[in-house]
Amino acid sequence: MTTKPINFGAGPGKIPEDVLKEAQQEFLAYEGIEFSVTELSHRSDTYAKINETAQNDLRELLNVPSNYKIIFLHGGGQGLFAAVAMNLMGKNKIADYAVTGIWSQVAANEAKRYGQVNLVFPTPDNPGNIPEPSTWTITSNASYVYYCDNETIQGVEYPFIPDTKGVPLVADMSSNLMTRKFDISKFGVVIAAVQKNLGTAGLGIVIIREDLLGNALDICPSILNFKQVSDYNSILNTPPIFPIYLHGKVLKWVKKLGGLEAMENESKRKSQLLYSVIDSSNDFYQSTVPVNTRSRTNVTFRIKDKNEELESDFLKKAEEKKMFQLKGHSLVGGIRVSLYNAITYEDVEYLVDFMKEFQSNNA
Repeated sequence: MTTKPINFGAGPGKIPEDVLKEAQQEFLAYEGIEFSVTELSHRSDTYAKINETAQNDLRELLNVPSNYKIIFLHGGGQGLFAAVAMNLMGKNKIADYAVTGIWSQVAANEAKRYGQVNLVFPTPDNPGNIPEPSTWTITSNASYVYYCDNETIQGVEYPFIPDTKGVPLVADMSSNLMTRKFDISKFGVVIAAVQKNLGTAGLGIVIIREDLLGNALDICPSILNFKQVSDYNSILNTPPIFPIYLHGKVLKWVKKLGGLEAMENESKRKSQLLYSVIDSSNDFYQSTVPVNTRSRTNVTFRIKDKNEELESDFLKKAEEKKMFQLKGHSLVGGIRVSLYNAITYEDVEYLVDFMKEFQSNNA
């Protein structure tokens, strides 16, 4: 039995142990200033360095071009849903949305508060059945086209970057940013709440092409106004200092382990191991997503034709073996295993050994 608990939760997710230990050591006295980073003035030179270093490391790791701004915002994912609409709908109040799951639906519903929302395809019965981009109906004068690159709840991940025919593309990458390489120049805006692969709750990241700044609706509050916050280098008001500090620590950890290429290789290894056990279980474990759109970071499955009694027993016995937060989201049920960067290959090996044992005892 493992001596340490494993957090397979979808968010806030597992944070690297090395990062937590370093933060623990610095919590009471940060870099010789003799008080906690949580007490640090956001106007100090010390915080300015934390802020700048985190932005620079994120830019380096994701290969963000110089004509993009990196912004740190309050509000988490749902704050970002509203901020995207209020910042980009200023020209004509029209936006296109691809709805493939709960979070993209929530984002679309939020955008409807600020303008007209068009769906680029009918919502599929199974969120994993993402229509080919050539069939999407793109509104030529839309302010942007929005999609969720990885649906955390349903376990659906896009295997392609949509072609939006010149309309700025906006992607929510909250649960898979920093797990694979991608060409950010194909996007107008990338957003992410950091509590999956990039730190702890309370911080939202916006990566935005500079020409898209300055189109905010008049009702957009200053702390969510991309241009205003960018003009102040994300220190318009008191920022979420500790989440930004911890985010910077996680980025250093990623760099130390080999950067984005190393994260992508591990993400593939971990997800392939888990899916191989699901697919070889003779339908004892049943994936809920078509093979080509299965998420690498949020693996969802049911047990024996949605046998809730068995699933409950699975969760109970997993906790006895110190594996936690494996229960699927309440809206969809089942089992969900989140394989964020801090989850090790050994963690997944421990889980699949348990899955094989559970199947043997209940088949």
